[in-house]
Amino acid sequence: MKKKHLATAFAAVLLLSGCQSQFNVSGDENQSHPEKKATKEEKVDKQTSNEFSIPDSAFNVIKEIGGKKIIQNPDNMYALVNKTYALPESYIPRDLVRANVSYSFGDAQIEKALMRKEAAEALADMFNAAKQENIELFAVSGYRSYVRQEAVFNNDAAKKGIEEAKKLVAVPGESEHQTGLTMDISAHSVNLDVVQEFENTAEGKWLADNAHKYGFILRYPKGKETITQYEYEPWHFRYVGKKYATIIYENNLTLEEFFERAHEAK
Repeated sequence: MKKKHLATAFAAVLLLSGCQSQFNVSGDENQSHPEKKATKEEKVDKQTSNEFSIPDSAFNVIKEIGGKKIIQNPDNMYALVNKTYALPESYIPRDLVRANVSYSFGDAQIEKALMRKEAAEALADMFNAAKQENIELFAVSGYRSYVRQEAVFNNDAAKKGIEEAKKLVAVPGESEHQTGLTMDISAHSVNLDVVQEFENTAEGKWLADNAHKYGFILRYPKGKETITQYEYEPWHFRYVGKKYATIIYENNLTLEEFFERAHEAK
């Protein structure tokens, strides 16, 4: 009876304190045991889980329309746009501005000069930082509307066929350019073109090593083609903010893999 009363009293104290038990009670209830220390593996798992804990608002909200998964919160700065998740045909970002950077097409006031304001400001910071290290970058193509993407895709499909075109060009709605958060970048070293040779230039290497410091990720990296479902594009950079860009860079992830980890951490 005495042991029963002691156990009941001990449980009551824990409930009243609002805490979970940190003791492993067995045998003599009067004998307390030290708190169990987390193993090295458990600490790493916990740290990784915290690292990939992101707010619910960062995830896509999806509605299936006509057999396609359409993003319902396209203004989400972290929207995952790919061959699975598409933007609405009518989506146009409300805060598009021309970035204060050098463009491959000069001062022409055209659609592809635009980016969402936060991304445009970060792009300017990145270009200015590069310039301080004698790296001269040029913006080639930013925002692209659904209608413009449709024209680009149809033109490529007419030359190469639909299936071949899909390997290189996003179908309308599935292009990150429509988010206003992406910029294709080049340099004089490759004649201001967007080509894989950019990877081996001083400019391409600088971007690969430093873009995350300004909130950008190399969206379609080499060796990850089966995940992104696009060929390697050393010129294509996507803005996700410094925090997530750094996590993605340091863990050698694609945006798809980042969100997969984030789902697991929920």
